[in-house]
Amino acid sequence: MKPAPFEYHRPADIAQAVDLLARLDDAKLLAGGQSLMAMMNFRYVTPAHVIDLNRIPELAGIEQHDGALRIGAMTRQRDLLDSPLVARRCPLMRETLHWVGHLQTRNRGTIGGSLSHLDPAAELPGVMAACDAMLEVRGPGGAREIPMSEWPLAYMTPALEPDELLVAVRVPSWPAGHGHGFHEFARRHGDFAMAGAAVMMQLQGEAVARAAIALIGVDDGPVRLHTAEALLVGREPTAQAIAEAAELALEVPGIEDVHASPEYRRKLARVTTRRAITDAVTRARGFAP
Repeated sequence: MKPAPFEYHRPADIAQAVDLLARLDDAKLLAGGQSLMAMMNFRYVTPAHVIDLNRIPELAGIEQHDGALRIGAMTRQRDLLDSPLVARRCPLMRETLHWVGHLQTRNRGTIGGSLSHLDPAAELPGVMAACDAMLEVRGPGGAREIPMSEWPLAYMTPALEPDELLVAVRVPSWPAGHGHGFHEFARRHGDFAMAGAAVMMQLQGEAVARAAIALIGVDDGPVRLHTAEALLVGREPTAQAIAEAAELALEVPGIEDVHASPEYRRKLARVTTRRAITDAVTRARGFAP
């Protein structure tokens, strides 16, 4: 099938994009197009207007600012994967990007598109949840910031007003020497994940000083396992402690679709969580997993 008829708009800057969003009814933003174009072709969505963000240079770029990475919403996933700054300041993101789709989709897909589309199986929202990222949005009323913990409102529904645009993401950096790990399960590499886990770990001596664990694919959006993090902090991350923390993934309610039941997703989450924590601990101790 082909898309239903629509009007195409190509703003040159953020102000023009926000103005179009405010004036036009039934408009969709085009970033990488990896999800939107497929949905339009199948007529799952039939917007009257498409606003193309690809000619707004100020929406892309990676820089270090005030102890955090500031990433423009239109930054391509491939650019994030190839960035030495991302590799150094947020190695979890770099590792996770290898699991995102395929080379061709990473060449076009953007971090802002992934976060705004907010598919439950998407990897980057899980990384942003683990990193306690802050999202910068712009609308007719000006700019505001939204913590990643408040970004998902419901299934594929971010905390964006209809006339607002995601401009950038700020990712706080963890100290050098922390460990990270990411694992997911999909039927084939590049398919939507049924469950996955993103983990960061900081050790002090033999004990866990800080932990962040986020799940994807299991529930409506990314889920932070705060109970598992609290269980690990202050303890030596032995195999038993890691297994106990991973067991807490079974407490997530879970979603059901044609691919898997909630019970199956929770069991996969337990396995991927254990593997991701193990990798993070191994790296925090200075070894390659």
